[in-house]
Amino acid sequence: MKFLIFTFVGVVHLLPLGSGKAIYKDGISQRTFQEIKEEIANYGNVAKAIIDLAVYGKAQNRSYERLALLVDTVGPRLSGSKNLEKAIQIMYQNLQENGLDNVHLEPVKIPHWERGEESAVMLEPRIHKMAILGLGGSIGTPPEGITAEVLVVTSFDELQRRAPEARGKIVVYNQPYVSYWRTVQYRVQGAVEAARVGALASLIRSVASFSIYSPHTGIQEYQDAVPRIPTACITVEDAEMLSRMASRGIRIVIQLKMGAKTYPDTDSFNTVAEITGSKFPEQVVLVSGHLDSWDVGQGAMDDGGGAFISWEALSLIKDLGLHPKRTLRLVLWTAEEQGGIGALQYYQLHKANVSNYSLVMESDSGTFLPTGLQFTGSDKARAIMEEVMKLLQPLNITQLLSNGEGTDINFWIQAGVPGAFEKLRNPKLDAGGSYEEKTDT
Repeated sequence: MKFLIFTFVGVVHLLPLGSGKAIYKDGISQRTFQEIKEEIANYGNVAKAIIDLAVYGKAQNRSYERLALLVDTVGPRLSGSKNLEKAIQIMYQNLQENGLDNVHLEPVKIPHWERGEESAVMLEPRIHKMAILGLGGSIGTPPEGITAEVLVVTSFDELQRRAPEARGKIVVYNQPYVSYWRTVQYRVQGAVEAARVGALASLIRSVASFSIYSPHTGIQEYQDAVPRIPTACITVEDAEMLSRMASRGIRIVIQLKMGAKTYPDTDSFNTVAEITGSKFPEQVVLVSGHLDSWDVGQGAMDDGGGAFISWEALSLIKDLGLHPKRTLRLVLWTAEEQGGIGALQYYQLHKANVSNYSLVMESDSGTFLPTGLQFTGSDKARAIMEEVMKLLQPLNITQLLSNGEGTDINFWIQAGVPGAFEKLRNPKLDAGGSYEEKTDT
């Protein structure tokens, strides 16, 4: 049902929500809020038609079936991989066959990293083969691996206090899970902080609220002035075990081998399709999700679901023969997992027309039940969006919260364009506020 939110906003969007220059274009006079409110309310029948088609009609489960076909056929779609480029070409063909307007591919350069073979074996106090996943962009180890004693810490503060002990060791972070956003810093920054104090490698506890002996991957960031060391994720269970051993004063030795390699940037594409606006075609409402994924799963939730519900928003409008006043543009981003690479290059290409963007929306928080939208914009824009969300009352999806930011739309939001991100009924959201599970597999 998330696509219903995207669809309603695309169809009902009555005027630009930003700073307002475009409001007065083409002889449009300023309208009172009451007039805008009444016009939005008049879309009740349109809203009902969309709901009926999506929830009860022939489009029921369509986005799921489309997604299942892609992920089952193509599989993982890591940046720089042949699988990703195959998926892009398939989506390009799908969007053309759907009869959407202006279907095209916009070239971008993206990172190409491969994990290779990897292993971690605890040698002391006993032999124990550990499940690991290298973190995105990590360097590899020498072919013989790195064999070193372990220092277990629970926080960056503890690492700093024990900095003299870290030199020449493998730092293991057994950070407690508080929320995704507050805990993911250990994945992103763990290697840099360990390298600062002379560690040879770092292993982090998976950023997850629970585990069935499942390591998670995701992007990590090196810094130019800090030595680059290999870094990987281990399971919650192993991190807890190592922590218990360390608390008893037991010497722990691990052999880490990682065959990760980074290759030169490669060619890829953002995939774009539209329904052209009937009255103000130059003005854009953008809906989006990213097509790439990590390499150890199918990428169905992160972010195949977001990409396909964004496509579904356009499909519903086309099926019903609706004609939005402004152009509804779908963008399927590439290389989001590497830090929003495709989205940044899209922004750089189109930012000269920033005043024509009325709203940018992103779906990338999972495939859970939606309850509304997280929104960033002016008070006037928020008031308009609150009226739009009332059209979803039959489904009880009416919340309009703050913090509408997302990796792929933040460039536009920072330039003053209103942004929105779906709000889901999700334990990780509820525990940690804004959730962007873009980099856990």
